[in-house]
Amino acid sequence: MNWNNWLRQIHRWLSIAFTLAVIINIIAMVQEKSSVWVGLMALMPLTLLLLTGLYLFALPYATKWRGAGRSGG
Repeated sequence: MNWNNWLRQIHRWLSIAFTLAVIINIIAMVQEKSSVWVGLMALMPLTLLLLTGLYLFALPYATKWRGAGRSGG
């Protein structure tokens, strides 16, 4: 498995982790047992999702840019 496929798989699993963290946060808020760590629990996967998502978003543009440099255009 190459780097890009590996990163896509991590991005998918992070989205599942973020979804679960949000659901747990909603359940805690409904039960009025909310604490700071429950609210912050979703921020770690969200931050990693942002980083991997930005990389995956920029990947086609970087590939085009590198391809144009190699072909001399």
